[in-house]
Amino acid sequence: MTPTFYLIGAGPGDAELLTLKALRLLKESKVVLYDALVSEDVLAFIPSHVEKIFVGKRAGAHYLKQEETNELIVEMAYKYGSVTRLKGGDSFVFGRGQEEIEFAKSKGINSVVVPGISSSLAGPTLAGIPVTKRGINESFWVVTATTCSGGLSKDLTHAAASTATIVVLMGVGKLELISQLFTMYRNENEPIALVQDISLPTQKVVIGDLSNIVNKANEAGIRPPAIIVIGEVVKLGTETEIVEHCINHQ
Repeated sequence: MTPTFYLIGAGPGDAELLTLKALRLLKESKVVLYDALVSEDVLAFIPSHVEKIFVGKRAGAHYLKQEETNELIVEMAYKYGSVTRLKGGDSFVFGRGQEEIEFAKSKGINSVVVPGISSSLAGPTLAGIPVTKRGINESFWVVTATTCSGGLSKDLTHAAASTATIVVLMGVGKLELISQLFTMYRNENEPIALVQDISLPTQKVVIGDLSNIVNKANEAGIRPPAIIVIGEVVKLGTETEIVEHCINHQ
């Protein structure tokens, strides 16, 4: 029988934001390879008899190289007949999920993809920020701040020159550069928000403008994982330590 590779998006962190299909497959799993951005509440859904292997990645720290994770996927798939890969957010939104599927396919393994809620959507939503609003903007863009070489994405220049709402992933460490870039194309009073620990009880939202957001971020202690939202729709958001939209986890 051909082994199966299940690629599951775990969503932004709140376990209740998992899809029903993701929950069913986690409970049926034989082995789960999971990332650092998968919350403990989500991991708690995995039965105790299931082997769990941490292959996490965070900004500036990789537990396993991607090539090693690819090889482990194949090894576990043939050992157990199936393997589940659990990734934070959605596996196809700057998640390298397609690379894992292609490697598994090259080794004769079938793949099943289960989408997850991306932080690029959950972050603004849980901060009370609509990514689009009639009369304000006509599109929203999701851009990574950091390229594979570690530099600032050139797409940010095109984004800054647009009138779209911009959601920036993996950009907190480059916040000052991003603010300076957008100030060149937009008014320095352009609203900007930072959303950290999206959907978790520790979620933090900081709202400012391009001229003061770096100071505000430093004062609030903003750190990864967090997203950046830039645009007039940010004015509709709510600045708070724990956003009231979040489910009470107590």
